[in-house]
Amino acid sequence: MKALIFAAGLGTRLRPITDTMPKALVPIGGHTLLEYQIRKLYRAGVRDIIVNVHHFPDMIIDYLRENAGFGCTIHISDERDELLETGGGLLKAWSRFAANEPILALNVDILSEIDLQEVVRAFEPQELGTLVVKARETQRYLCFDSENKLVGWTNIATGELKPSGFHMDESEYRRLAFSGMQVLGPQVLPLLQAFAQEKGPKFSVIDFYLYIVEHQLGVLRALQLDVPMMDIGKIDHIEEAESFALSHTRLLTWSR
Repeated sequence: MKALIFAAGLGTRLRPITDTMPKALVPIGGHTLLEYQIRKLYRAGVRDIIVNVHHFPDMIIDYLRENAGFGCTIHISDERDELLETGGGLLKAWSRFAANEPILALNVDILSEIDLQEVVRAFEPQELGTLVVKARETQRYLCFDSENKLVGWTNIATGELKPSGFHMDESEYRRLAFSGMQVLGPQVLPLLQAFAQEKGPKFSVIDFYLYIVEHQLGVLRALQLDVPMMDIGKIDHIEEAESFALSHTRLLTWSR
């Protein structure tokens, strides 16, 4: 199985750090966010990794070359001409490098002790994908039924619901926060291609998932893992992230 690390984002909420470097190379506890993700994948047995790039792309490419890919084979999906968002980035990378096999995709800016082997084992090939979620407070939630199937999305701050026709019933559905990790089967790729033809090359992977739900194209199932996890989304998270990294030593373990 190949993996994709989403590393192309502008990291605007991490300015001024990201005025001079990509978010993927932001140092936390003496190591970059990108290194943490590669080590996590290596520990799970994944050695073939795609990294998408846009913001300061050559810095990421040079960093990976200088560190020999941290023992992994690294492919670059280059978005320097146009940032494609998560859905468009997934489509470009997957169709070029791993079209006939499942793909494990994760955001570069999530630190966690999630066991990616557990995530891979949870994926059922007859389904479209497994979405890693957590019970935590946020404004935007994915909604799942009693069988852990994705049924919708809500923004509790605005009351917005997706897809059209979805009505949130808290007695029937659970609200869970997306953790930026997923395993998707190869049957998802033609659906991505059809979605891009309809919507254009730039789109959110969440919008794509809700399109699947709305048109009943297959099952996307939740894997709830309530383990230590941190989203390095804002500049004021850096100090907390330093403490998180130092207190969770498995983040930098190579052995499986």
